[in-house]
Amino acid sequence: MKIHLKYLYFNYTLWYKYEVKGAYNKKIIEELLSFPHETEWIEFKTNYWEFKGMGEYISALSNSAAFLGKKQGYLVWGIDNDNHEVLGINIDYNKDINNEPYQHYLARNLSPSIVFSFEDVIYDGKRLVLLTVPAANNVPTEFERERFIRIGSSKENLRKYPQREASLWNVLSNGILSITNTDSERQELTFEKLFMYYAIKGKKLENKNFKKNLNLINEKTGKYNILALLLSDDNAISSRVSIFNGTRKSEGLKSVKEFGNSCLLYALDSIANYGKDVLNVPLTNETGRVLERNDKFLFDNDSFREAIINAFVHNNWMHLNSPQISVYSDRIEILSHGVLGSDQTYEVFFNGESKPVNPALAHVLMQLEISDRSGKGVPTIIDRYGKMAYTFGEDSILLTIPFEKSVNNRITDKERILSHIKANSNITAKELSEALKISVPMVTKHIRELKESKKIIRIGSNKNGYWKVI
Repeated sequence: MKIHLKYLYFNYTLWYKYEVKGAYNKKIIEELLSFPHETEWIEFKTNYWEFKGMGEYISALSNSAAFLGKKQGYLVWGIDNDNHEVLGINIDYNKDINNEPYQHYLARNLSPSIVFSFEDVIYDGKRLVLLTVPAANNVPTEFERERFIRIGSSKENLRKYPQREASLWNVLSNGILSITNTDSERQELTFEKLFMYYAIKGKKLENKNFKKNLNLINEKTGKYNILALLLSDDNAISSRVSIFNGTRKSEGLKSVKEFGNSCLLYALDSIANYGKDVLNVPLTNETGRVLERNDKFLFDNDSFREAIINAFVHNNWMHLNSPQISVYSDRIEILSHGVLGSDQTYEVFFNGESKPVNPALAHVLMQLEISDRSGKGVPTIIDRYGKMAYTFGEDSILLTIPFEKSVNNRITDKERILSHIKANSNITAKELSEALKISVPMVTKHIRELKESKKIIRIGSNKNGYWKVI
């Protein structure tokens, strides 16, 4: 009986390791590969391996994950960071160092003790090594009495950056800084316009408890927080729509429309209405007209409005920088500062699952029925313009809305392909097919013709190269 139980336990262990844990780790790899580049909590390596350096990386990833509100940091060996090609690797993380097991050496020199793990992952038939590092908790993670952190894609000694170290300590003590737990530098705030906005929407704010109900007070200090400043009568935050002459900023600025410096809700409304009433001009088709005009607009207004709401809700307001709206001759770019929320992945984002970076602000918009928190915003935009409309930077999210052309001079699939390639030089034929709603063979045909007409060239191989627009 004992032998039978041992046999069952052995088989269960193998099943869990290779099936359950293996599938889980593959999913982690897939999610990490979905990021366009390394982040401060994700690192890719092809063959770098240095005994002491690994301890420093564990410290850096642990502290950076805590700083950004992530539960773990990751380092993956066997993947090229530049193009995300899966190369595989042959390293042994169980070697001894000075007659001491390597992982024991790392654990002994880390303070406080954290439970990191090395895992073999077979991905696309190649061996990868996944290092998972838990976020620092209460105090920064040290290796050999030194603290490290990642700045961009570089590992740095935290002592060189005292302000960042102070911010890390603040995060570990008080949680991730947000617009509700950070005091406003200005405390002489009034809210007459906020009350007026609620009244216009048919809602009523109670003067007695609105500050508490809308989370305008930092609970720890009792002072007005940044959210209160954003919704105040005079927040001194300018929201601008910049209109440029051509397709690049270098071609000159035509005009700037200023909004804001008041309750943020008015700026959001004004920009959405400015887009609908001023920017979104009709493009008239006179062909075959008998009695009625057949009008087509420059861009999809529902997508534009959802994009503006999302930009305000997901913007990092900690430095009081408003989203940037730039209008070119062929597109609108809407840039929000910051990155996805700490518990949001790209898959969750594109599926429209609502996880706002600023939940208290999102709650206000939901109360006012500006946003219904249904998560329809991103899917609405993707249905019209595709996932490639989004570009994720290290500290920003950029949405590009391309303009339609007149119906008499309708934008062609080739022109749409060029627009997508400009936005993402690594885009694939399959992704273009999904975005343009045309077949992959048709995409391939258009690409061949664009190459023949010397509109685009391929740099590097078909698998690992990228497109360049001439």
